[in-house]
Amino acid sequence: MVEKPLSQTTYSISDLSKEFDITTRSIRFYEDQGLLKPKRRGQTRVYSLKDRVRLKLILRGKRLGFSLAETRRLFELYDADKNSSGQLHTMLELVEEKKVSLQQQMDDIKVVLMELNSAEQQCLEALENNAQ
Repeated sequence: MVEKPLSQTTYSISDLSKEFDITTRSIRFYEDQGLLKPKRRGQTRVYSLKDRVRLKLILRGKRLGFSLAETRRLFELYDADKNSSGQLHTMLELVEEKKVSLQQQMDDIKVVLMELNSAEQQCLEALENNAQ
């Protein structure tokens, strides 16, 4: 990802696509979902600095495992309450939920790995018994 200077105030879809290494189709999808709201000059989309920041947050949220619905909820809270107190509390709740979910997944993976190790050991022992 190549950081653009913040002095730039508008961006084309191809600017954002290149900067964040995603397809223009992905950007249009986020627009269709109401997460980005570019202005139009004829058929051309013109993205603002706010859209660029939101796109960066969408992608960060995606990396952290947040759904688009959760990201939209945070954006709506921010838009309604610019002092962001409500947004921060919601973010803390979402982070805690995500951590609990990931911990459960880790526990589940450990159990599956133990079962696989046991199955592998049984197979190795059966092969050894067959070879004798």
